[in-house]
Amino acid sequence: MAKVVYKFGDDISTDAIYPGRYMATVLPTETPQFCFADYAELNKNLNSGEWKNSVLIADNNFGCGSSREQAASTILGHGLIVIAKNFARIFLQNSINLGLNLITCPDLDAKVGDDVVVENNKVVNKTTGKSFNIVPLPEARRAIVEAGGLIPYTRKKLIDKNKK
Repeated sequence: MAKVVYKFGDDISTDAIYPGRYMATVLPTETPQFCFADYAELNKNLNSGEWKNSVLIADNNFGCGSSREQAASTILGHGLIVIAKNFARIFLQNSINLGLNLITCPDLDAKVGDDVVVENNKVVNKTTGKSFNIVPLPEARRAIVEAGGLIPYTRKKLIDKNKK
């Protein structure tokens, strides 16, 4: 179970997630400090470590804008779960490639402070008792996320192939 710690509306851009002025910093070990840098309170709480493994929720088109993969890596670095009504296409693919598990839940009804859990292809809001269907990733994409990203997935495939 995880707590919803922040709620966004529509059209949260990759520049809001990882501002362009930090593009000189691209190492996944360094990018998390700039996660939502222009949201001072959110950034402060994320960097305190208190919100590790917490949930951010959003409405439509989360991750729109540029194709910078740092937007996904900065969220991954905080161990956050993002549940949104839908995601921008490139952000979704970058997230899959990095192993960031995003949950698409078009009918989600939750607010900051609610406890949620993902089980049986549903997001269950334990605070309200309501559950909402998720749009599952196709099997191939899910396998990449479960492996920890495209590089670990490919490495495992190559190792398994060489064992034969």
